[in-house]
Amino acid sequence: MCGIVGVVSNNPVNQLLYDALLLLQHRGQDAAGIATGHGNKFAMHKANGLVRDVFRTRNMRSLPGNIGIGQVRYPTAGSTSEEEAQPFYVNAPFGIVLAHNGNLTNADELKIELFKNDMRHLNTDSDSEVLLNILAHQIQEVTSGYSLDPQSMFRAVSMLHRRVRGSYAVVAQIAGYGLLAFRDPFGIRPLCIGLSHTESGVEYMIASESVALEGLGFKFLRDVEPGEAIFIDLDGKMYNEQCAENPTLNPCAFEYVYLARPDSIIDGASVYLTRLKMGEYLADKVRHQFRDGEIDVVMPIPDSSRPSAMELAMKLNLDYREGFIKNRYIGRTFMMPGQAIRRKSVRQKLNAIKQEFAGKSVLLVDDSIVRGTTSREIVQMARESGAKRVIFASAAPPVQFPNVYGIDMPTRSELIAYGRSEEEVCREITADALVYQDVAAMKRSISDVNPLLRNIEASCFDGHYITGDVSAAYLDRLETARNNPRPDTEDMMRSQLNLNLAERGD
Repeated sequence: MCGIVGVVSNNPVNQLLYDALLLLQHRGQDAAGIATGHGNKFAMHKANGLVRDVFRTRNMRSLPGNIGIGQVRYPTAGSTSEEEAQPFYVNAPFGIVLAHNGNLTNADELKIELFKNDMRHLNTDSDSEVLLNILAHQIQEVTSGYSLDPQSMFRAVSMLHRRVRGSYAVVAQIAGYGLLAFRDPFGIRPLCIGLSHTESGVEYMIASESVALEGLGFKFLRDVEPGEAIFIDLDGKMYNEQCAENPTLNPCAFEYVYLARPDSIIDGASVYLTRLKMGEYLADKVRHQFRDGEIDVVMPIPDSSRPSAMELAMKLNLDYREGFIKNRYIGRTFMMPGQAIRRKSVRQKLNAIKQEFAGKSVLLVDDSIVRGTTSREIVQMARESGAKRVIFASAAPPVQFPNVYGIDMPTRSELIAYGRSEEEVCREITADALVYQDVAAMKRSISDVNPLLRNIEASCFDGHYITGDVSAAYLDRLETARNNPRPDTEDMMRSQLNLNLAERGD
């Protein structure tokens, strides 16, 4: 999961990019980076850490230019190494820097192709570096390394779409030419574009969420379409073209459930309104499972679940209370490495107001239950604060399958709902009762807000992988790779080449 942004302006863009990354900080807290262009040169600074810690005054001064891209990162492929912070750079053809949000499902095959056929070297395990080199190779193919125009870029993106599988929203800067952005043909990860009229001309911004545009005074224009590529040249002229053969819109359900800020609009659906709808449908389930008087109070687990909890309480005519206070300087716990760290972080992140729990039957509402570590700790905190009964409700369905499209839930064994019934999950998190949202109701919550969203990517809930290339064997390989250190990339490629030669009898 990452947040990306690109800007073209007639003014220096370093401050705009910095401010946009602050607005996208919720999408990645592991690393941050900015690359700007001035003339035919790039300036870049990136490092592990939060935006405010990565960029100091001296770093900002070293980022001149009127065009640039930035990224905040939480790693879902590769490692947490600072070398894998983005943007990535390649010097040929023309010089390209790229930032990517998503995850390539055929990255390992592409690494072999790049090494064997395209004669390109990779320096990290990041699939974003793979994507950059595929783009660079296809641009070189269509231009022979000479002049570049928008139509050539769009042909290169079309060729990239035919080679690459998975989810990807991309911003790339091409030295001396402009800003290129594109989205995968399934539209899984979000990307939108806005503009601002200034005294010196029109500025364009492309970002993961509309909140980054609106928070900086840009007018939201529209979402980038699935498979579409947009190019903005250095003079501020915009070109666009559909580059995929059969694009379909399948936005990720988890964006609406948890990832995106509630004040964002993604593919025409307000994240806040979809979460209200999730609370409305969850209220129907609670109403059928519990009698009047069994629940005294409804409490959210801050922050993502607050709209759902408020709507549920209103629909059931129950008291709504804030029972937990959040320390906003602790990262998102389901994305933290290691169960012990997550458990410790829950106690640091949330503190209970004991007076709100004492002697009450409490319905706790969370946006989702992934590994269950947070849920178990929260239930225990409620009991320690005097709750006589703790009922846990999830505004999302059980997370039973890995997400391979850019969210860090890659192994089945780490998911508390995998292979367990609701009753077993309830016992695992030590609640007195558990209520899950239905998959159909979650999807309906999104399509109710925007009826044009008929296909929702919900693989971590329903096991349907829209790209069609994720099998049980693929998931097994992911788990093996996660549980065992990966071999050096070039060693892996050499092994594969030797295997291919042996198969051919060479």
